[in-house]
Amino acid sequence: MSVGVLMLTSCSKKMQPFAADYFTVNPNPLETSGELVPATVTANIPAKFFVKNAEVTVTPYLVYGDKETPGTPLTLQGEKVRGNNAVVSYNYGGTATLPVAYKYTPEMITSDLELAFDVTQGSKTYTLPRVKVANGIIATSTLADAATVAPAVGHDKFQRIIKDKVTADIKFLINQTNIRKSELGSDELTALHQTLKDAQTNEKLEVEELNISSYASPEGGVKLNTRIAEGREKNTQAYLNKELKKNEITEVGSLTADFTAQDWEGFQQLVSESNIQDKELILSVLSMYKDPEQREREIRNLSSVFEQLAKDVLPQLRRSRLTASVNIIGKSDAELEEAFNNNPKSLTVEELLYTATLTDDVNKQAKVYKAATEVYPEDYRGWNNLGVCQYKMGDYNAAAKNFAKAAKINPASNEAAMNQGLSALINENYGEAKQLLGAAAGAEGLNEALGTYYIKTGDYNAAAGAFGNSVGNNAALAKILTKDYSGAKQTLAAIANPDATTYYLMAVVGARTNNEQMVTSNLRQAVKLDSSLANRAKNDLEFAKFNLSSVL
Repeated sequence: MSVGVLMLTSCSKKMQPFAADYFTVNPNPLETSGELVPATVTANIPAKFFVKNAEVTVTPYLVYGDKETPGTPLTLQGEKVRGNNAVVSYNYGGTATLPVAYKYTPEMITSDLELAFDVTQGSKTYTLPRVKVANGIIATSTLADAATVAPAVGHDKFQRIIKDKVTADIKFLINQTNIRKSELGSDELTALHQTLKDAQTNEKLEVEELNISSYASPEGGVKLNTRIAEGREKNTQAYLNKELKKNEITEVGSLTADFTAQDWEGFQQLVSESNIQDKELILSVLSMYKDPEQREREIRNLSSVFEQLAKDVLPQLRRSRLTASVNIIGKSDAELEEAFNNNPKSLTVEELLYTATLTDDVNKQAKVYKAATEVYPEDYRGWNNLGVCQYKMGDYNAAAKNFAKAAKINPASNEAAMNQGLSALINENYGEAKQLLGAAAGAEGLNEALGTYYIKTGDYNAAAGAFGNSVGNNAALAKILTKDYSGAKQTLAAIANPDATTYYLMAVVGARTNNEQMVTSNLRQAVKLDSSLANRAKNDLEFAKFNLSSVL
């Protein structure tokens, strides 16, 4: 009879309030992972507590200010309830786990995690008092800022000095060294002389070197060919000196001359480029024999082709080549800026893109890149770089549109892909950001973008690996989140232009290494640069054990 009474009692009595110590939370206090607040609530229900015919829905609430955000509920049931929920024994108690995750907002930093209990028992429903199971959120990971990642610029290919070569050949008859009058009127030679004249009067042209290289064709023996090649060099140099004097040309840089007795290299090149039927046989002879005389004998033995060589190839090797190495000097910085102000259309696309780099004023840069998109709309770099300026100015929507235009013009652009990834990151489209950043291999600054993406998505080890030795607030934050406090301190100290976040992160390092002076001195500087950080620091559990009254 007593057993029957006990069983009846365990089913008919109401559930008693849950105690807070029935629950543990990991982590406690809560902590952001990326921009989420995940945790696991573990219930350890004691024996003789859970009524056999009761069904309890446990709903986790994150309570902050006058707001609360519910999480996914968990339903527990007694052993007399028919259902598919976790069963808790009356006699032995039981355990259950409840995962929670909240999208973090700054106002949540001061919050409590509470559990609410709704009970169904037969035909009755009632609510038990809530219990608080965790207090506050450590939100250090949310200091990661995609806006501080430098977007990738499409660089110009502007060259102040373009190196050019102007060449002309003077051909000779076989075994002859005298320069024929017929050779002096060629278009090549006329153009070379005109270049030398122009360089005398045009400050944008500079002759760096004037070289004479004289050659003899390979047949005829080394001794004879040496005399011939040397004679051609001498006569060509005499001719050139006479022309320079006649035209009063003095600015030719260094004047050099050399000769090659047997031009086997030129012979091999001409044969390779020819349509001679047995050219592969000739080339094989050249590769088999290195001695010049043996080479000549073997090639002469190829009677079927030697006649064609003598007609089409060898005459081209009997020459002196005149080469003027010319520097074409582009516009100076001042000239470029003046040209942009007066007539942007007068500049090449490379000159326009380069002109934008002459200022650190992002508004002026945007003006130049805007002109580049108007004058050269088919060059993706203008659109991309205009987007970079807009991104830096905080106009993320306009930037995203121009990054998309750049990618449409040049789908292979890793700069545009990376910058589109940053735009996705700003908008918290993490799946899209991952895809775009993955397609941006080789882009300048990609490591910083990837590192920031990994922080935002809670993969701190991957973030630290992506940043490597990069210097910046986000890179230092990745080290803090992986508990590399020494590395974080070194990274922060290396930042050339520290801002409020730099000092705030240094204070966090001080807090985590129990260095009170480091906490207060850096928080003081952070608040001085950004007064809004005072309220954050006041509520930041990173500094819970420190007296900040002298700072805040």
